[in-house]
Amino acid sequence: MFYNAKNHTLRTNDMEIDYVSFGRGKKNLIIIPGLSLRGVKGTAMPLAYMYRIFAREYKVYVVDKRNNLPSNYTIDELAKDVASFMNELGISDASVFGVSQGGMIAQHLAINYPNLVNKLVLAVTASRTNETITKVINEWIQMVENKNYDKMTTHMLQHLYSDDYLKKYNWLLPIATKVNKLNDIERFITLAKACLTCGAFERLQDIKCPVLVLGGSKDKIVTGDASIEMAEKLDCEIHMYDELGHAAYEEAPDFNERIYRFLSK
Repeated sequence: MFYNAKNHTLRTNDMEIDYVSFGRGKKNLIIIPGLSLRGVKGTAMPLAYMYRIFAREYKVYVVDKRNNLPSNYTIDELAKDVASFMNELGISDASVFGVSQGGMIAQHLAINYPNLVNKLVLAVTASRTNETITKVINEWIQMVENKNYDKMTTHMLQHLYSDDYLKKYNWLLPIATKVNKLNDIERFITLAKACLTCGAFERLQDIKCPVLVLGGSKDKIVTGDASIEMAEKLDCEIHMYDELGHAAYEEAPDFNERIYRFLSK
């Protein structure tokens, strides 16, 4: 199978988590994705291809949020779930790469469970809420609660991608809106609300491992300033994509290469 890519579900006494694994390396890389309309279940092949640069040197785990989420779940609790996942699989001293909401979770993971994280990549994320995050997240929640699903999906795509990308592929938006349907409405709302509980900023100095911050200067969801303030507080390496927004992880051709170089240092 492609890069030994496989779909899994971890079941314990108190939780169930879907995840994807691929790669044959001896080092471990945990990838925590962001808030999305669908989970990682059944996506082993496309994820392995997207992150193929890591497959030779790493055993890669793309970890979803737990199934059957309780209401009022927080970023701190989501980080605890990742720690439990890693402990169940016997993974410690791993590199961790978090995207968007996944970056929020990764910060809490590195702060609360420092023995699990040896290097940290925080991509297009924030360490605390700001006006933009609060406004966008609440708009998404309101649209979903009002059953305006297509409007919410279009709004999300328009905020994810850069203006140049949207101009180039604007004709695909109606198709993307139809394809990217919400699988679980209540789950999406719970996870969206969790984004508003991120509160790592005042404890960033507790992160002792090397950190790389990647951000988009034109980010319409968390803002580019959120990346800059994190890097300044951490006194760590940062790269800003000046012409890109939140989906820099898809649009920037060197995005994964930058992460690979950082992890290889």
